Amino acid sequence: MPYVWENRKWPELFWEEAPVLARLAAARKEQGRLLAEADALGLEAEAALLFEETVETAAIEGERLDPDSVRSSVARRLGLPDAGVVRLDRHADGVVEVLLDATRGWDRELTAARAKAWHAALFPTGRSGTARIDVGRWRSSGDPMQVVSGPMGKERVHFEAPPASRVPAEMKSFFAWWRRSRGAMDGVLRSAVAHVRFVTIHPFDDGNGRLARAISDLALAEDERDGRRLYSMSAAVSAERKAYYRVIERAQRGAGDVTEWMLWFVDCFERAVTAARVQAGKALFAERFWREHRDVALNPRQRKVLSRLLEAGPGGFEGGITNRKYVGLTKTSRESAKRDIADLVDKGLLVPGPGKGRSAGYALVSE
Repeated sequence: MPYVWENRKWPELFWEEAPVLARLAAARKEQGRLLAEADALGLEAEAALLFEETVETAAIEGERLDPDSVRSSVARRLGLPDAGVVRLDRHADGVVEVLLDATRGWDRELTAARAKAWHAALFPTGRSGTARIDVGRWRSSGDPMQVVSGPMGKERVHFEAPPASRVPAEMKSFFAWWRRSRGAMDGVLRSAVAHVRFVTIHPFDDGNGRLARAISDLALAEDERDGRRLYSMSAAVSAERKAYYRVIERAQRGAGDVTEWMLWFVDCFERAVTAARVQAGKALFAERFWREHRDVALNPRQRKVLSRLLEAGPGGFEGGITNRKYVGLTKTSRESAKRDIADLVDKGLLVPGPGKGRSAGYALVSE
């Protein structure tokens, strides 16, 4: 079966509208709920989502970023406390820079110069692993550009990109479509089409998947006209990484029917928004909890345990916080843990659960 870019009508793509629009309606409804709740979220919630997006977009490509470096970069760029505590990692900082620009810079045009600047930010050393690559430039050699898997000698070719000689014209056409499609098609569907078109062109030596997801983010940010990162598409993609690669591989072959990809992308968008609503509920619960108990004196151990319980949301840990869990989290003695928990109960921050003895658990006060 030919690659989609080999078809005479490329880059025209098509899909079955009825099933896609039905899924889109459900996703848009969930998005509306999130947007209605967004004003109650603070900068810390955006920082948490940016951290998740940064880590997960790299993880999809099999790359692991140092979490502390990512947190430091996110804090520094958002102006939050504790920035610079960890030595800055240029690679992690570059990913954060690109993702932040894709949402906060939603009102700036996507151009070749901007895409190339994003690529340069992803590869600040001019290398991908140990291999030197062309940074901030369209690929100009290395044909055939293939996506492969498997051990040497038994490789499986999943996709072969257009020849390097075609890349400048392909990207010129892509940017023209980007401008023309703005406002002419639904923003979520535009995000899905932009993703598959960009990753099919594969304009750079490396980093095309990460940049395709950043461009998808930009399309969604343009649609929302907000500038805040409210959900993590990369986290939703990462949770179904194998399905993502399988569906996009099928979209890159054939006559240009991308119905399966559009359905998968819209469902992924809805999952990302739903997960964000759950996280938003946790963030709002934590903010309300600290506001209501701001005058309660707490030692550092108690504050740490309460923060961990709040991260888990209403209800806290499964089974509540027990004496053993408290010791494990705070590295304190069993007697100190027992006193701390009793103090939190007396102050009305924890309530005892149904268990007794060593299995006795305590939950956060929910009202």
